[in-house]
Amino acid sequence: MSLIRPFKGLRPTPEYAPQVVAPPYDVLSSAEARERAAQRPWSFLHISKPEIDLPEGTDPHAPAVYAKGAENFAAMLAAEVLRREDAPCYYFYRLDMGEHVQTGLVAVASVAAYESNRIRRHEFTRPDKEDDRVRQIDSLNAQTGPVFLTYRHDRRVDSIAQEVTAATADLDVTADDQVRHRLWVVRDATRLRALSEIFDGMERLYIADGHHRSAAAARVAAARRAQTQTAGDASHDYFLAVIFPDDQIDILDYNRVVADLGGLSEADFLARVKQAFDVSVSDVPARPQHAGEFGMYLAGRWYRLAIHADRVPAHGAVDQLDVSLLDQNLIAPILGITDPRRDRRIDFVGGIRGLAELERRVDSGEMVLAFALYPTQIDDLMAVADAGDVMPPKSTWFEPKLADGLVSHVLD
Repeated sequence: MSLIRPFKGLRPTPEYAPQVVAPPYDVLSSAEARERAAQRPWSFLHISKPEIDLPEGTDPHAPAVYAKGAENFAAMLAAEVLRREDAPCYYFYRLDMGEHVQTGLVAVASVAAYESNRIRRHEFTRPDKEDDRVRQIDSLNAQTGPVFLTYRHDRRVDSIAQEVTAATADLDVTADDQVRHRLWVVRDATRLRALSEIFDGMERLYIADGHHRSAAAARVAAARRAQTQTAGDASHDYFLAVIFPDDQIDILDYNRVVADLGGLSEADFLARVKQAFDVSVSDVPARPQHAGEFGMYLAGRWYRLAIHADRVPAHGAVDQLDVSLLDQNLIAPILGITDPRRDRRIDFVGGIRGLAELERRVDSGEMVLAFALYPTQIDDLMAVADAGDVMPPKSTWFEPKLADGLVSHVLD
């Protein structure tokens, strides 16, 4: 099988695109989605979060929710709000957020390559979240949420992207958050073949975001292969992806807030922190400037923490991550939080919200302590994936977010 291939994408017509394109399903609560989709009957949120069309309080994982999503999907198809390409295509997808611009290739990627670790992952998945995506794919018979993949940049892909995006985009939408989403359809046979050959020649791709979507797609593929007793090259043997070069990706910090000091007084807590970190008071919000440096907000005051050199392991891609250093030298031994994935004393704040959000969470009394981290680097992500390891929870925050509804992959 090919590593990637073109496909007959399902996308909104230009006149409906501004109404359809929506934030990804997992960045909005049901209440936020209900408000965002109000007065927007064609918003893709009616497909990705269909509980908004059922009574408030409906369990988002109830069978009626998936059925409602399928009903809404069928209505958009019937109204020709969404139309499918006549022939397989690739697409270039460009996101503009302020001064940041990134351009990726929309394709379908091989499930077999995912299963053989040619498409590499760096996170654990949760069965309940996988189950949700499996039900959503099966109910729609389509993949509507793209997996965010990355690769070590290749100038040949850059060259084709520059040629294609020199023309007017086929879709051009600026979302409510002022992120601009543009899409160019690639139909030319020569370019289609060239892109397929370039990617087929790559040793590997990496999942940046979308581990549950890719895992669910693999489960759907396995179930359908078993049902049909085939092991062919069917549409369900590929999953929807947007593939960005590593030199265009922007990873933001993923920060932490903690509800208490684990029974310690402020003085005792700071004394213990100084056993592993150099601690200095900062007159301004302490945004880390490099790896190994952390900001800490406690009792209305910012501190700058610098980890002692002898606390940084000489080897181990995961253990050398800042998120690991903070966990292993402070959050677990001092605060007693050994399972950040499940412990309710800790919460996580995406860097897009800024350090002011950390101050707000602490000053409000909701939390007692906050940590600002230096962003995980894309090379760190690749090193962890290459080592076959997994990152700690909430290690990376990607911005801008990929839109739902821009292109979907129908399973024939």
